[in-house]
Formats: sequence, structure tokens, C-alpha cells
Amino acid sequence: MNFKNFLFFIAIGCALYAVSILGSSCAQIGVPTGGPRDSIPPKLLNANPPNGTVNFKGNRITLSYDEYVQLQKLQENLLVSPTPKIIPNVDYKLRTVTIKIRDTLEPNTTYRFDFGNSIQDINEGNPVRNYSYIFSTGAYIDSLGFSGNVQLAETGKTDSTLLVFLYKDLDDSAVFKQKPKYITRLDSSGNFAFHNLPGGIYNVFALKDEGGQKMYNNPDELFAFLDTTVTISDSTKPVKLFAYQQEKSKPKTTSTSGASSKKELKYTTSVGSGKQDLLTPLTIEFNRKLKNFDSMKIQLTDTLYNPYKTAVATIDTTGKKITISNKWLDNADYRLIIPKDFATDTLGVTLLKSDTFHFKTKKEGEYGSISLSFKNLEKFKNPVLQFVSNNEVVNSYPLTSSKWNQKLFNPGDYEIRILEDDNKNGIWDPGNYHLKKQPEKAFAIKQKINIREDWDNERDIIL
Repeated sequence: MNFKNFLFFIAIGCALYAVSILGSSCAQIGVPTGGPRDSIPPKLLNANPPNGTVNFKGNRITLSYDEYVQLQKLQENLLVSPTPKIIPNVDYKLRTVTIKIRDTLEPNTTYRFDFGNSIQDINEGNPVRNYSYIFSTGAYIDSLGFSGNVQLAETGKTDSTLLVFLYKDLDDSAVFKQKPKYITRLDSSGNFAFHNLPGGIYNVFALKDEGGQKMYNNPDELFAFLDTTVTISDSTKPVKLFAYQQEKSKPKTTSTSGASSKKELKYTTSVGSGKQDLLTPLTIEFNRKLKNFDSMKIQLTDTLYNPYKTAVATIDTTGKKITISNKWLDNADYRLIIPKDFATDTLGVTLLKSDTFHFKTKKEGEYGSISLSFKNLEKFKNPVLQFVSNNEVVNSYPLTSSKWNQKLFNPGDYEIRILEDDNKNGIWDPGNYHLKKQPEKAFAIKQKINIREDWDNERDIIL
């Protein structure tokens, strides 16, 4: 074979190899894309022992499904009643969920495992919603129920993350020292329901339980208690609880380092680059606490530097916030004069220089007027009307009649509440379980109010 023929056969071989590679890649089987998403949760094929078993003697339960499953957020979802001293071991493998009981079971007792939405298929995460497995160590399954609702006392709204506790131990301190006998969840409307209960007398509580200890040991956790015990029977009526925080969570503070922050005293004002609100005072906030403060040195003047003698400057309890109260004129020009030596901080530092800044007030036309007429207001004790924006109460007014109006009101969208102000101090007050004092109650009105600028806003409110 000469050299040319050799090259020819080499070329033919390379061509055939390339064709075979391309052909095999074209013939590869791929996973098809598109199509409807699987939305069907796993189906329980078998429970061993069967759900509802009586005279239960074992320590192992197996749940078999028609597809591969997984457990998601089991610690948040799983509730076992009565509450065991040792949490059972729950695991999954392929199509099976296994429960291994590690605690000594009480005799003649109905047990309930509420899985919430923790059992899911492994591909799409479709949950088996609110699955419960029940068995009894006695001859029958307890069948009594108990229900109610939990409302947030301060806002009139609900928080579905709260848990409801039943205690057999009626000692007042039990909720601080031990876990409850029975636990259930709230739904999105704040409703709860216990199932498979034995008859008896219980104390009832609700708790947010952010620490996961199933005990009330933090006064800034949402908590509720019923004033009286509840006797569980086939005629027990639903109850209503009002949750509160005895103490509000304190925001974390960060220390500022650096030579400039230690030496320099700075401030900001509520006016900034905008206009002064006709309805609120002007505020000045400092970066550090003031020790010496001479209110007479701060002057509020007109454009000719004539002082307003009606203006009053006060400092709050933190020592960082000064409030300038004045009867503001419509669309008027003002000057605020702050001498550098009007105050010193705790280190004896003063402002670097005196400041004079000019600002203007809003026009009355930038506000709306509002008139509300209430029906069934007599149902409420010492009612206070609250306007809420961004979850903060921005205005509140005691109601002395079914009709209320305000000539100037800042435009915007507001939620409104009616607060039952028991002590007539104008603000919401929390409860105190140690003193057996329930919180004051606010009731949210479903309809929102939109106040338009330079407009007479009227609304009828049915309570």
C-alpha cells in the first residue's frame, strides 16, 4: 500500500468516527421538560399499627406512602400530646416515616401526633397537610374537644405562630416551671381546637414560644391567660384569649468608636429639608445624652428675628431629644437659633458652632378634614380612636360621642382601631399574669381609611 492510499484510509476512518460520535449524541435520551407540575401530596398506603389503635403496647410506628417522602421543619411542626418527657425519634427513608417512642407511655391515655405540614414529597415539596396519628394505651380513644380564639390585645389582629397550652397542674407557677399537658396551634384566623381530650379541669394559656421550651419565661414573649379554669366536657363552650407582651423587646444598641464620635456633639431635626407639620412639635435629636440644658437659650423667631414667646422647649427622659412646642402658623417662615453653648453632653462637650436654620410650615390645604360617625360605640368601655400607619399608632383621640371630626389631618392610608382604655390614660397597657391583670383590648376595624389632601373625608363606621 502506497502512502497516498494510507492517507485515504486514515481520512475515511476519521470521518466514520466523527459520524458515530454525532449520531450517538443525537440519539441520547434526555429528561423531557415542561408539562404540569406535580401538586398531589404523598398518599398514605399503610400505618402500622393502624391509626386509632387501642391497647397500644409497642414503641414503634411506621407510616408508608406511595412515593418518596421527606420531613421538613419537624421541630416546628410536630406536636405530641400529652407532652412526653423524652421527645420521640421521627425519621424518614425512601417512602417511609418511622416514629420511635423513647418515653414510658402513661396507662389508659390517648396520644396524638400532629405533624402539621412536615411530611412532604421529595420532588416538589407537596405537604401532607395537618396529618395526625392517634393511639390509646387503654381500651378506648378519648373524644372530647375544646376550642377558642386568640387575639393580639394591642392590635386586635392575630398571630398564627402562637401555641395554646392546657395544664392539668393548676398551680399558678406551673406555666413557668413545666411543659403543658396538651398543645395545639392557631389557624390563620386565630382559632384553635383540641381533639381527643380526656375530661378534667385545666388552665389555659397561649404563648409565642420563640425559645422552644414550651414554658413562659420571657416577659417580652407574646402571652395570654384565661382568668378561670376550664372543665372539659361534651358541653364546654369556646373561650377567647388576649395575648400581650408584658415588656417590649429592647432594640440592640451599637457603640460608636473613633476619636471624632467621642468629641463631636451632633444633632438632627424633624424638619430636615421638608416642611414643619402644623399638627406636631419640632424635635431635635442628639447623638449623645445631654447633661446640662438651658431651654431659654434656644429661640424660635420669625424672619425678622422676633422671638415667639409661646414656644416651649423641653427635653425627654433619655436626655437626647428636645421638643419645641408652638402653635404653628399656616404657610409661615420661621428661624430656629441654637447657640453652641446652650447644652453640654456628659463629657462636657458643646456644639462646634452656633446654628440658625430656616424652615417653613405646611399650608392648611395640604391637609384633609375627616368626619367619622360610629354605630354601636356604646358597646365599648372608655373608647379611644387610634389611627395606625406602618403598624404604629400615629394619632389617638378619646371618643365621647358617636360622631368625631378633625379639621386638619395628614393625608394617607390608615388602619383604625378602637381601644378600650380601662385606666383612661390614652394609651394601651399590657397585662400582668403575676397580678392576674388582663391587658387592655384594642379592636381592629376591617375597613381602611384614605384621607385625601384638601378634601372633606366622611365615613360611617359600623362596630
